[in-house]
Parts: sequence; structure tokens; C-alpha cells
Amino acid sequence: MLTLYGVYRSRASRPLWLLAETGTPFAHVPVIQAYRLPQPVAADAPVNTASPEFTAVNPQAQIPALKDGDLVLTESLAITLYIARRYGGDLGPRSDAETALMEQWALFAATSVEGPALEMFYPLASGAALTPEQQATVNVSAEKLRRPFARLDAHLAAHPFMLGDRFTAADIVVAECVRYAQGNAALMAEFPALDAWIKTCQARDGFKTMWAGRMAEPA
Repeated sequence: MLTLYGVYRSRASRPLWLLAETGTPFAHVPVIQAYRLPQPVAADAPVNTASPEFTAVNPQAQIPALKDGDLVLTESLAITLYIARRYGGDLGPRSDAETALMEQWALFAATSVEGPALEMFYPLASGAALTPEQQATVNVSAEKLRRPFARLDAHLAAHPFMLGDRFTAADIVVAECVRYAQGNAALMAEFPALDAWIKTCQARDGFKTMWAGRMAEPA
């Protein structure tokens, strides 16, 4: 059986969403980030990224991690795409070309979207009025996202999903990077096909299951 290490409030959301979509049986070990705990090495601390039992799985002390038999994977995109190929059915690739396209969109999201989207996510997350410095950060991040968002918007204006006519793991990995920018409603409104697509993805039962797990965890 698969064993997934990591809490919902982390990049483990990506494989957790896919596992909710596929219904694949798995064991979940909710390893929390050490920086979220006042004393991560205390004897009564919950299992966290500094715990010896987890660093034995991933010496880099980062979540998520996956075990499947003798295989250990430690990057969320690699984990999600592996689950898609091995257990995903129609959510996984049907051909070598689809495998390449899933890898392309996953790497595109990680390298072109995730960084600036996270830069704007943190100042927007509280919902409080932004300081001038925070507003400047959001503005710079939005400008960084306009080119990759324009590419996604054009693609999704022509295709309902990342691989064409069906929802796949490629939609999950891209949506979970774009999600960080959703707090910037004005930016999302500039890209209506992208905005409509992510709302369609997030209306799925698999996302709702993942999100309920996230909301049940302490912030």
C-alpha cells in the first residue's frame, strides 16, 4: 500500500487531491512542518519534519514524501505524476506524448507560476489592508505572472483542460500552483479562461475532499 507523508497544508495537497480523485487506498502519515511547532524536538511533539522517524524517510526534512514498496519519492510533482501513471487510470497519461505533456505543464507551473504566485499569496492571505511594501510585492508578482497566465489562458480558451478534453493530474498540479494567486481577484479577472478553468477544477469532489482535510488542520 502507498504511504504518503505530509499534512494537507503543504504541497502534499497535490498528491492528496489526486488520491481523492482516484480512490486509491493509501496510508496517510500527517507529518507537520517543524517550523510550525514551538518545540519540534520535544518528546511529546507530533511527528514533524525534524523527527528522526521522518528524516529516515527524507533526509532533507521536507514534505511530502511517498513510499510504495521499496520506492521512496520526495518531490510533490514527482509523487503526483507517479501516482497518476501507476494508479490514475484516465487521470494519468494514455501515451508517451501525454506523459511528456504532463511533465511539461508540471514543470511550467513549478518554474513559471509557483514562485511569484507564492510571493503574492503571503501578503494577501490575511485579508488585511496591505502596507505600501506589501502592495509593491503584489504588483511585482502580478507582473511576473502575466506572461505565464496569458499562455495558460490562451490554452484553456481552446481546450477545457490541460491535456485537452479530460481532467487529468496535469490539471491538479497546475491548479495547485495557480491557486496561490487566486486572492488577487483583479489579476484573475484579466484571464477569464484561466479563472473559469480553476473554478471548474475546484468544483470537483476530489478537490472538495482534499480541501475539507486542509480546513480540518490547524492553520
